[in-house]
Amino acid sequence: MGVPTATRPQRDCAGRARSAGSFVVVLGVLAAAFAVTAYVVPRSARGPGTEEPATAPVAPAAVRTVNHSVVYELLGAHGARNVTYAAAGSVLTQHAEVATPWSTRFTRVGPAGRTEFYSIAARNPGPGVLRCRIVVDGVVVAEKTESEPDRLFSCAV
Repeated sequence: MGVPTATRPQRDCAGRARSAGSFVVVLGVLAAAFAVTAYVVPRSARGPGTEEPATAPVAPAAVRTVNHSVVYELLGAHGARNVTYAAAGSVLTQHAEVATPWSTRFTRVGPAGRTEFYSIAARNPGPGVLRCRIVVDGVVVAEKTESEPDRLFSCAV
C-alpha cells in the first residue's frame, strides 16, 4: 500500500464564465450610460452651431398718465356707520361712524384710457334716507339711496 497522493482539483470553466459575464455587464452599463448621456445633453452643447442674429432690446413705450379728481359724499339726517371706500392708490379706508353731510376728496393718478374703480359703502343708521354719491372730475358717476334702517349699501363704478 502506498501513500495517498494529493490530487489537484480540476478547474471548471465556471469561474472564467463568471469573470467574462461580469465584464459583459460592465460593458453594457457603460454603453447604456453613454446612450443616455448622448440623448440628454442638448444639441447646442455638442459643438458649435449656427448663431442667431442678435436683436436690439426694445424699450417700453412711455405710458401717459392722467389725474382724476374724486369726491365721495354721504348725505342724510342721522349720519352713517361702517363707511368703507377705495381711496387714492386703491387703498381701502374705513370709518366706524361719520356725521352727515360727509365727504372726502382725493386725486387718483393712473394710465390714460384705463377704467378706474371707485367704491364707497355705508350702513344707514336710520330712520330716514342715506344717500351716497361718487363724483369724478365734476361728473356724478354713481348715486344710490337707502331708506331701510341698519342696512348696508354701496355706490360703485
